[in-house]
Amino acid sequence: MLAVLRTRPAVRAAVLAAYILLVEYARTLSEQIPYAVVPALAIGGAALALAAWGWPAERIGLGTTRLATRVVGGLALAVVLLIPTAARVGAMASLPLDVALAAVLVSVGEEIAFRGALFAALEDVGGGGLAVVGTTAIWTAAHALSHPPQFLFAVAAAGLLLGIWRMAFRDLVGPIIAHVIADLAL
Repeated sequence: MLAVLRTRPAVRAAVLAAYILLVEYARTLSEQIPYAVVPALAIGGAALALAAWGWPAERIGLGTTRLATRVVGGLALAVVLLIPTAARVGAMASLPLDVALAAVLVSVGEEIAFRGALFAALEDVGGGGLAVVGTTAIWTAAHALSHPPQFLFAVAAAGLLLGIWRMAFRDLVGPIIAHVIADLAL
């Protein structure tokens, strides 16, 4: 099976997409159980990060070159993601420490899964454009499980912005930083 996944990029991308959606669905269902939110976020984040197993760090955008620039880029992306929230007075949430730490884990896991491994797999199938559109579509579908329909346009816009950044700069550090900051602030 591993040989098939290595030689057939479309199969690898489809398997990754199915795995990611399954993890997101299981995490969302688990969060409905009383006292399970923190473990569901933490385990879900770790399971999502496993999607990158076997990928070289540079291939999924986690190389160590230009690290300072990537961090500054992530902060700039976070500002853009938070503009709608900043327009609403008192919109910032205050999370308990255990929930905040678990939210960081799931944010990092989602970025590694969506704009790391899945992006690389889709890029192998059809280039950067397919990777951006595909990860945005699957990202939005995954969030449809946990977000009301009226928020899905914003979710898609965030996914598109992060995907374009990933394609343009070959970088996953910026999207991870932006996603973590946005999830902690929202």
